[in-house]
Amino acid sequence: MPKSRTTIAIDDDVMRAVRVRAARSGRGDGEVIEEALRSALGFDLFTRLWERADMDAEAAIALAVEAQHESRPRRPRP
Repeated sequence: MPKSRTTIAIDDDVMRAVRVRAARSGRGDGEVIEEALRSALGFDLFTRLWERADMDAEAAIALAVEAQHESRPRRPRP
């Protein structure tokens, strides 16, 4: 997965906690921060849902297209 480099300001106490967690888990600061962001943004929920999904990609696309068509307002025929 491609990564983007960015600069942000983080509270000193938060950054200290990141460094402690990173050191205890043998990971880098960036990995710990990314994991926390993914969790806060709900990425872990999507991962768990995909792991439990038993529908193949083709069926999922067909279902999504059907839902899209059903949600559109019907146009009167001329």
